Amino acid sequence: MQIRGAHVLVCGAGGFIGGHLVNTLLEQGAASVRAVDIKPFDEWYQCNPAADSRILDLQLRDSCFQAAKGIDAVFQLAADMGGMGFIENNKALCMLSVLTNTHMLIAARESGVKRFFYSSSACVYNGDKQKDENVIPLKEEDAYPALPEDGYGWEKLFSERMCRHFHEDYGMETRIARFHNVYGPLGTWTGGREKAPAAICRKVLEARHSGNHEIEIWGDGHQTRSFMYIDDCTKGVVDIFHSDILEPINLGSSELVTINQLVDIAEDIAGVKLLRTYNLKAPKGVNGRNSDNTLIRKYLGWEPSIRLRDGMEKTMAWIQQQMIEQQMLAGVASK
Repeated sequence: MQIRGAHVLVCGAGGFIGGHLVNTLLEQGAASVRAVDIKPFDEWYQCNPAADSRILDLQLRDSCFQAAKGIDAVFQLAADMGGMGFIENNKALCMLSVLTNTHMLIAARESGVKRFFYSSSACVYNGDKQKDENVIPLKEEDAYPALPEDGYGWEKLFSERMCRHFHEDYGMETRIARFHNVYGPLGTWTGGREKAPAAICRKVLEARHSGNHEIEIWGDGHQTRSFMYIDDCTKGVVDIFHSDILEPINLGSSELVTINQLVDIAEDIAGVKLLRTYNLKAPKGVNGRNSDNTLIRKYLGWEPSIRLRDGMEKTMAWIQQQMIEQQMLAGVASK
């Protein structure tokens, strides 16, 4: 099916990726976009006035049926998650997202939804394949035999299987993308749920502003990752939704960097050089993770268009503006 002319639901629309996706779907010509999130509107990252925005707790069955009524297509992005610090310290909370996925699948099937997109994660991949910084890019088949990241990864893998079986048993059209580290403006950049690109941008900017030219890095800095800019992510989501791909597929960049190299990029953009200290007790995740994009190139011709440095520059500029606005508000409040 096509987005144009369809009535679409975005679950988790108040989040970082969800907010950007709502805008993309409206631009693609959706007849309507229902945007749903549990957070109060003033906590949404974006709130598009053209969308039908609603506050609903999608862990509840009745809320899922309210959200799915009259809908042609569902984009299920709602989840309780954050950066590595949050994931490692909130395993039970992350796993409770299975309630949202279960109830949303049931509501979608019983409401006659034509297609259901589920946002999974690279955290589903077998941990034994991610022990070395010089990681071999992860292929879709590397999720099995199963040894995903504890908590969040297990929940994502289980929900992938539910989507598969809803397709096999009930004929529901499901599409699944495994996101690899999405970043960009209008995302979480402070508070403990931010991911590495935003956290590093913030730390570098704080160090430059304070004159205390030091930065703490979680882990030894040698762990490797790939990072995908938000615009590439939303394009990939729409392409996968429109496709005939039934199995989970990677959606990420294959531009591998160490965390030290990510700091190098941020320092270069900010024009500073910082003394680095390494917190070896802090959450750092797997030693190496990268996306193998062979299948998505083959089926969709998709490849990220935005280099990491270019995306980091845009992200840092946005975070710097947020910091300036916070300082201005703090100054007004103190008067």
